[in-house]
Amino acid sequence: MKDILLDVVKHTHSLGFIDLVKVVGDDKSTQIDAMAEDRSVVVKAELKNPVTEYQGTFGMPNLGKLDILLKLPVYKDNAQITVNTQERNGDTVPVGLHFENDNKDFKNDYRFMNAEIVNEKLKSVKFRGVNWHVNIKPTMPDVQRLNFQAQANAEENVFTVTTDGDALKFKFGDLSSHAGEFTFATGIQGKLDKTWAWPVAQVTQILKLIETNTCEMSFSDDGALQITLDSGMATYQYILPAQSK
Repeated sequence: MKDILLDVVKHTHSLGFIDLVKVVGDDKSTQIDAMAEDRSVVVKAELKNPVTEYQGTFGMPNLGKLDILLKLPVYKDNAQITVNTQERNGDTVPVGLHFENDNKDFKNDYRFMNAEIVNEKLKSVKFRGVNWHVNIKPTMPDVQRLNFQAQANAEENVFTVTTDGDALKFKFGDLSSHAGEFTFATGIQGKLDKTWAWPVAQVTQILKLIETNTCEMSFSDDGALQITLDSGMATYQYILPAQSK
């Protein structure tokens, strides 16, 4: 339970722009949805092994508080984390998490958000299927080069992506300002005919997680970027709609 919660918090709250997730679960699957407050990123995830206690729909709000509880030294070893439930309309539904140390003399309760409220706060974003025209598997050196350009062009909030033969290029700025560009990947299949812009901060934060995940990036000429991370415990899809330059 604890490892799964830490994994979810790491792939949502730690990015700096998500503080609420929606959990939808049954005996066969546990799915997680989230969205950046500015709607720049939509997250869809599924645990490799469902948590049977996560039944129905509920929210995990204030992920910063959950992060603190999970990392308290008193809960490091042999802590008991259990799901609190209540009867509602004849159904048993999860309402929170109960933390208790090994000596049972230190306790905390973390409250879930009910389905009605979380469904209102995280209204489902209709993501119509798109064709992915370029797919790559970035490496840590690739991501480091992106970070270097982001630092050198700190005044730029977005970068653009183009293909040049079998090379995928990222560009910052334009001819009227300081500018930078570099080759992010080579040997690619497919091409991009349109030049879309993507948010620097969100993309770099997500790609920081590549250290502990396998990663794939998919670009669409329809104006969508998808970053897929596999942590071993869950698969996380980060979908970013293109932004105006």
